[in-house]
Amino acid sequence: MSERLYNVLFLCTGNTARSILAEAILRKDGRRNFRAFSAGSQPKGTVNPFAIKVLNRLDYPTNDLRSKSWEEFARTDAPVMDFVFTVCDNAAGESCPRWPGQPMTAHWGIGDPAAVGGTDIEKEAAFVAAFRYLKNRIAAFTSLPLESIDRLSLGARLRDIGRSDGSTSGQEKAS
Repeated sequence: MSERLYNVLFLCTGNTARSILAEAILRKDGRRNFRAFSAGSQPKGTVNPFAIKVLNRLDYPTNDLRSKSWEEFARTDAPVMDFVFTVCDNAAGESCPRWPGQPMTAHWGIGDPAAVGGTDIEKEAAFVAAFRYLKNRIAAFTSLPLESIDRLSLGARLRDIGRSDGSTSGQEKAS
């Protein structure tokens, strides 16, 4: 892969769990070729503590992670995104801002680990599962030959990644 850095934005409604996990995973696993960001349509303003716990335990960066609005990335002074991925069904169904640069987009929905009830062990297990699904998708994405694949084929590959294990069917509740 070339020395080019690709900007990637992960979107979710609350920007507390899935999009945060994805940002941290790509920050570490794709640091040579990607800059990762996350945001939400209705950010809650805090990162879920189970997301931080799982990331720390698996040695992924948590510094600078914060729940923020997707409006930060729609401004003219924001980094131009090359890719925008929704990781929850609610965000995928919302009217997104117009992104400068017309990035490639795809829906990579997975279940909301923050919606899992039960014991702390059960909740943490849901975050570990979400982490694993996102890590697998990000690994497939970062292995794509971005410089040599045409836009139409790339779009199809990105959508295929979103249909991999753990994919939601569009019946998720608001988080």
